[in-house]
Amino acid sequence: MSAQLIDGKAFAATVREKVATQVEKLKEVHGITPGLAVVLVGEDPASEVYVRNKGKQTLECGMNSYEHKLSSDTSEADLLTLIETLNADPAVHGILVQLPLPDHLDSDLVINAIDPAKDVDGFHISNVGLLATGQKAMVPCTPLGCLMMLRDHYGSLSGLNAVVVGRSNIVGKPMAQLLLRDSCTVTIAHSRTKDIAEVCRGADILVAAVGRPEMIPGNWVKPGATVIDVGINRIERDGKRKLVGDVDFASAVEVAGVITPVPGGVGPMTIACLLANTLTACCRAHDLPEPSDLTA
Repeated sequence: MSAQLIDGKAFAATVREKVATQVEKLKEVHGITPGLAVVLVGEDPASEVYVRNKGKQTLECGMNSYEHKLSSDTSEADLLTLIETLNADPAVHGILVQLPLPDHLDSDLVINAIDPAKDVDGFHISNVGLLATGQKAMVPCTPLGCLMMLRDHYGSLSGLNAVVVGRSNIVGKPMAQLLLRDSCTVTIAHSRTKDIAEVCRGADILVAAVGRPEMIPGNWVKPGATVIDVGINRIERDGKRKLVGDVDFASAVEVAGVITPVPGGVGPMTIACLLANTLTACCRAHDLPEPSDLTA
């Protein structure tokens, strides 16, 4: 028997609909339109496509989209000046600087220059600390999307064993924090974990976010477990370029109870949650109730 698939595209469309409904309400009742500013430095083709999609979906949800495209030789001082301007602009509720940045720019310095209340990526050191201590934070988009999918499937996550494979600041660590907040028993596994296969087999919820193609085979998955595959890896197979996750889908789908495919699983949720975060930031900026089903 093969696992039930979580349709990330359909789920993300539902999230965007909820955002659009709330945005409409904000406009009608309060005369406020949430605004998202995206800053792109240089001409990275993948980033350009991503930024274009963000802009399109922002507008489709009824929000304002502000795109700032800077040349790859932009100085750190000029980039920081732009961020300062956006921090001070009341029409901008969310600021996102598209990563990776060109080598001559210090990513940490740039991210930490963003007003934490407008940091819709959830990467600012203040938001990282707030999340870790269980306070109200802006939460990174990908882990937030994973959490929404898990809550939708289980209702309550309380008492479940969760294993997060990967310890990145962008996915692994915040994912573990969110699962802890929902009362899971959480293990973070990584490249140095002893007998990682055995650790994974103990998971009711297995989140793969390690960035290695098909690293987790089906025999690492507990029968009936929920597998959330965050990985997006481009590989060559049979002379064709193909997108695969961090989980070997063909073998895992035979063992898991529920699984996210790649592509079409976690990926579409990331931009949907970026829009949700922009809406949340706007509500907080105006002391209005935030939509509880779109936050952590």
